[in-house]
Amino acid sequence: MIIKGRAHKFGDDINTDDIISAKYLVTIDPVELGKKCMESIAPDFTKQAAKGDIIAAGKNFGCGSSREHAPLSIKGLGISCVIASSFARIFYRNAINTGLPILEIAQADEIKGGDELEIDLTDGIIKNITQGKTYKSDGLPEFMQRIVVSGGLMQWIRSRTSV
Repeated sequence: MIIKGRAHKFGDDINTDDIISAKYLVTIDPVELGKKCMESIAPDFTKQAAKGDIIAAGKNFGCGSSREHAPLSIKGLGISCVIASSFARIFYRNAINTGLPILEIAQADEIKGGDELEIDLTDGIIKNITQGKTYKSDGLPEFMQRIVVSGGLMQWIRSRTSV
């Protein structure tokens, strides 16, 4: 699975309330949540982001409370993938469960806002076309790729049952 997009840069310790403020947790509609994504730390982010773009962040992305709304808002905005130095474990699980691809690379801080990236989720290869650099992550295991391609865990389960 290949993803191409422009990077939007965020720092360390971006918490779930930074991603989507608690005052917007009155809906689970990804598109509505996406309209408010990162509003408290980057008010113009939703105007700058385009469908297929990528978030690049530092360590501990998605820390804070356990809310599926955070990856849903990112996905609802049209962001195709999040790359970070590390993720909070609950965010990692929620991202996969909602169908949002994520990858960890130690060199995430080298990616700059506006860099054009090409990501191979299967092999874990991230090419920074702008800088001419290539990074290697562990990629997503095949079963996680199937969940992401299905649109999330619930859609994957539905596709495997005859209900």
